[in-house]
Amino acid sequence: MKIKKSKIILTIITVILMVVVLFLAYLLFRKFVLKKNFENEILSFANKNQETVFNINKIVLFSSADSKNKTSSASNFTIENLYQYTDIALFINNNGENNMENTFKSVSINNIKFDTMPSIGEPKLYFKSINNFAKSNIIEENVINDNFDFTITSDDNADLNNPVLYNNLANPITLSYVNQNIKSDYTITDTSTPITYDGSLLSKCNVDLNSISAKISFDINIVNNLDEKFKTTVFINIPLQDDAQSITNGSLTLKQDVNYTFYRY
Repeated sequence: MKIKKSKIILTIITVILMVVVLFLAYLLFRKFVLKKNFENEILSFANKNQETVFNINKIVLFSSADSKNKTSSASNFTIENLYQYTDIALFINNNGENNMENTFKSVSINNIKFDTMPSIGEPKLYFKSINNFAKSNIIEENVINDNFDFTITSDDNADLNNPVLYNNLANPITLSYVNQNIKSDYTITDTSTPITYDGSLLSKCNVDLNSISAKISFDINIVNNLDEKFKTTVFINIPLQDDAQSITNGSLTLKQDVNYTFYRY
């Protein structure tokens, strides 16, 4: 009877050990397969991106402010909707002659994020016509909420007041970051100096620049004329001042040499 019980116990232990061994073997095999798949994905990605087809090599930023004049008198001005705006021009380079690989078939913007939100105001991103670059007008129909598609053309007479890009990359992507309602129904009592509707309004309205500092990011997606897909993520620190100047002096213009590479996927 004891011998029979010992055999049963031995059988149970053997089965348990076999299950443990099989489970460990499964884990090792699964780890190997995942590692191999990851290596293949990395290798495939690297092979697709041995050469750079598109990259952003220059960004121009223009920052200022504006508002609507609600009422005025000899002693004060009352404004509404004080807003700060930064116009953004993104210059995409195709690193060579125009061919099927390095010309546009479609371009879109999505995945907009306010990585640093201003503590006051209502920030949004808009398409901005290159004809209105560095001007303070806001066209609400051009707000970018989620995905925004550009029209691609080769027509020399294209209307650039609309979101149009030449297929040979001849014109930049132009956008505008606008932070509205920083101050509303605000009365300026200091009329000792003339009121100018630019960045100096921020100082006139006692706006701390730290309260409107912001950082925005978004993805730019390209499909070329070979139907290959590319993407890059752009990060913009909204410029309000630097070592030499401040938006409160009226406006601030910056040119940045950058290297945002579009990765083929």
